[in-house]
Amino acid sequence: MKIGYIRVSTIDQNLARQEELMAKLGVEKIFADKMSGKNTKREQFQEMMKFVREGDTLYVESFSRLSRSTKDLLDTVQQLQDKKVTLISDKEKLDTSTPQGKFMMTVFAAMSELERESILERQREGIEIAKSQGKYKGRPAKITDKFIYCAKAWSEGKMQLKEAIAESGVSEPTFFRQCKKLGIKKSK
Repeated sequence: MKIGYIRVSTIDQNLARQEELMAKLGVEKIFADKMSGKNTKREQFQEMMKFVREGDTLYVESFSRLSRSTKDLLDTVQQLQDKKVTLISDKEKLDTSTPQGKFMMTVFAAMSELERESILERQREGIEIAKSQGKYKGRPAKITDKFIYCAKAWSEGKMQLKEAIAESGVSEPTFFRQCKKLGIKKSK
């Protein structure tokens, strides 16, 4: 059976281009995820891995659609090989049923991981520059009426700390940081 796996990184992105490719390749069943390929904890990916069986061919637009991690991609390819499933990547024009295809798949997996790590590094560098220029202060905390109520109740001894944090909907560090910012202190 011809099976396809398609993926985009976010729910806002469109799968149409990959769906069109799968139709052109005559794929009979498609599994699709809209989330990062940083690991294999993806619902449709897991379903696809359970579904494929001996003699099937799995088609992907590129190896990066399966994974952005070299280790995860190599593990996936090994699992497919153990099940006697052929993997074909349209972009890289590789077929893992050949020794050359297996070798080149390893090279492409490493390149895909390098690309992801480079993107993350550039993102970190950009954030550091923006912070040094005072343009980036992280995600703004949402101070809600509920937060203020819980913080005041805690400060007046009407609510236990753990309960106030849980009810306020923020983490413990954020709770204390926002209390400090608002001048809310625990009364003795």
